[in-house]
Amino acid sequence: MTWGSYYRGDGVRRELALDAPPPWRQFPRRSASVPFEPPEGLAAAVNAALSLRRPLLITGTPGSGKSTVIESVAGELGLGPVLRWHITSRSELGDALYRYDVLGRIHEQQLSQGNGSAHDIAPFLQLGPLGTSLLPSARPRALLIDELDKSDLDLPSDLLQVLERGEFEIPELARYSRKEVEVRIWGSEDTHRVVRGRVQCAEFPFIVMTSNGDRDFPAAFLRRCIRFIMPKPDAEAIRQVVLAHLGLDVTGVTALSGIVDAFVNRIDAGESLAVDQLLNAIFVLAGDNAPHGASRQELLQMLLQDLASG
Repeated sequence: MTWGSYYRGDGVRRELALDAPPPWRQFPRRSASVPFEPPEGLAAAVNAALSLRRPLLITGTPGSGKSTVIESVAGELGLGPVLRWHITSRSELGDALYRYDVLGRIHEQQLSQGNGSAHDIAPFLQLGPLGTSLLPSARPRALLIDELDKSDLDLPSDLLQVLERGEFEIPELARYSRKEVEVRIWGSEDTHRVVRGRVQCAEFPFIVMTSNGDRDFPAAFLRRCIRFIMPKPDAEAIRQVVLAHLGLDVTGVTALSGIVDAFVNRIDAGESLAVDQLLNAIFVLAGDNAPHGASRQELLQMLLQDLASG
């Protein structure tokens, strides 16, 4: 853990040699299952969701570990790579099920007119993260639907219909001349054979949906989910998170332990802070070259700004 004064603003050209980044900013990204420690009650919620084949809706503040839960479960139960659907206000259910590049197909047909060749629809189709999770398999796939509360008002209800049936149709294939088509799956060059445009799961996927609590969901949607609220972290829990991610026990380090205590006190006072903000601060301030005095305080204030303050 080091802090580097790489940029000095003096206009002098120098070769850039960066020190190692924090573990959570190393690429390719490693699984988050190892450092995660589930809070009390979460294991029961996960097991209920697995037993009942229901999605798990986790609500909590940003950075509370909501999206880390599925990495932990998938790693422990061998569910394979986690499929991810990150929600925005423009997210649509259809794009999460499958994507059809109709303009690309029309363009290729125009370029090859008159040569008598048949034009396959398969290269222009790809299953989305939700569609891939519903493919038949011997074991459930793992799907993260992140920040569902950022969606438009109708998306949760639309999503509910697909999850209740565990199936969906690709209309372009339902009326296609061939009965079976190999369609690419999400995040891979592998394909799956889709028959008459119908995708039907054999094992319901393990789905974690996260929410920051910024909006309410319809009762019909909530009653079909297993719900869990991430608790506010206390100082000891935060110290364990720091130890798990950085391998650093801050208990006996007065300056760093004080940062943790101040962080927890600010959360208890109603400020909106994320745990990853604290991890950033500990990472840069724990090194031998970390700034001191006023510079240290300025850096700490910058890294631990209230998220609700804009």
